[in-house]
Amino acid sequence: MERKIRVLVAKPGLDGHDRGAKVVARALRDAGMEVIYTGLHQSPENIVEAAIQEDVDIIGLSLLSGAHMTLFPDVMELLRENDAEDIMVICGGIIPDQDVDKLKEKGINKVFGPGTPTDEIVEYIKANVPGNE
Repeated sequence: MERKIRVLVAKPGLDGHDRGAKVVARALRDAGMEVIYTGLHQSPENIVEAAIQEDVDIIGLSLLSGAHMTLFPDVMELLRENDAEDIMVICGGIIPDQDVDKLKEKGINKVFGPGTPTDEIVEYIKANVPGNE
């Protein structure tokens, strides 16, 4: 039996809008992945702790508040500090084009913009999570 990909979907910071994160979480679940949704207003510390405890393969960060250049790098740094760099991190939300390369330099694997079809996110995860080839 094929092992299910485990995904943590997280909403860092004070962003109170989670419809998109819930839509993505449901699409991932419907595609056969195991999804843990952290809920709103999570700190980078809470996100990394949950990802490690849940032994996830990937973290999906969703942010609309504009704090992505602070919160996303904080998550990446905490993963490094906890020897959990093997957890892939993707993100989505309102992220200006000029920030995409900066986030990738910080270790974010992929940035999905508004309106990205959920099947594109599913396929990216399936194609890029190590051990799922």
